[in-house]
Amino acid sequence: MPPSVHAFHHTSSPTDIVAQHPYLTFFFAALGLVSFGKFAAKAVGVLLQTFVLPGTNLKKYGAGKGSWAVVTGASEGIGREFALQLAKKGFNVLVSARNSAALDALVTEIETSCPPERKVQAKAFTMDFSQLSDEAQWGRLAAELEGLDIGVLVNNVGRSHRSPIYFAEAPADEVEDIVKINVNATVRVTRIVLSGMVGRKRGLILNMGSFSGTGVASPMLATYAGTKAFLSSWTASLAEEVSSSGVDVQCLNTYFVVSNMSKIRRSNITTPTPKVYVRSVLQKVGLSCGALWTGRPFVSTPFWSHAVIDYFMNLIGWKMFFIRYTHNLHKSIRKRYLRKLEREGKNK
Repeated sequence: MPPSVHAFHHTSSPTDIVAQHPYLTFFFAALGLVSFGKFAAKAVGVLLQTFVLPGTNLKKYGAGKGSWAVVTGASEGIGREFALQLAKKGFNVLVSARNSAALDALVTEIETSCPPERKVQAKAFTMDFSQLSDEAQWGRLAAELEGLDIGVLVNNVGRSHRSPIYFAEAPADEVEDIVKINVNATVRVTRIVLSGMVGRKRGLILNMGSFSGTGVASPMLATYAGTKAFLSSWTASLAEEVSSSGVDVQCLNTYFVVSNMSKIRRSNITTPTPKVYVRSVLQKVGLSCGALWTGRPFVSTPFWSHAVIDYFMNLIGWKMFFIRYTHNLHKSIRKRYLRKLEREGKNK
């Protein structure tokens, strides 16, 4: 074979390439090792935080020492459970919502269910958080909270759409109330409480986030998702501001929970009851769990199956896939909702 033809057919083996380019080979090997190390460290970290490590002991925030927990939106569901479980941890509790009868019943339950050796106080403050212009109402709330040693604030009050709906078709009052309650009211309550926490160098603020907005964009829940995205960013900014003052702030990234808001009545592996969900939150205070190293500082996904879902969503990283999946899911839910309204209309 002529030399030119022989040279044309000759190919370098992988061994030859490694020998000829040792520095390039070392670079790619190191890059692969670093990438695998990051993946392994994150996976182990998520598993440890979600299933093994305990969160911050609530005694840091005054549990059992006469401190108060303030819970908004406490008349039912997750808010109600926060009030009950924080009382059992030794906090006095002030609960607030629109439903005064439900709040009074909750106060009675707290005061009668706590054992004598861990007796706590409970107060109810009836409040419509959508009424931002009612200065008298807000003044009464500030007066009620003034002077209390508040160790924990749970910003649970919130509103969503009645069902998934396109933004252009959503009722104006519904859109406005979602922003008023989820954003403005939450910020306002926090301003009332925060200065006392900073002065005492102690406090915990838990803001109720959602996979809608905190985790991924959510078509047909645009306004609700936008408010939850705000809470995630606001929490991160606020948490860094007050960290040196001994105040911890977290945004709770939540998937489905049995509640009136989610309209889910039965629990399953990915949808806990409020009792189970709140227990997981209080056990994992200060830990990111499924949100660990996902570029969302001070976000926590504490319930174990939510944490696993959150971890894999960020591992896959194909956000557009999840957005389109959510869009199709919400279109299906909207169709069922409209059929239900139609059936109810025919039965009248």
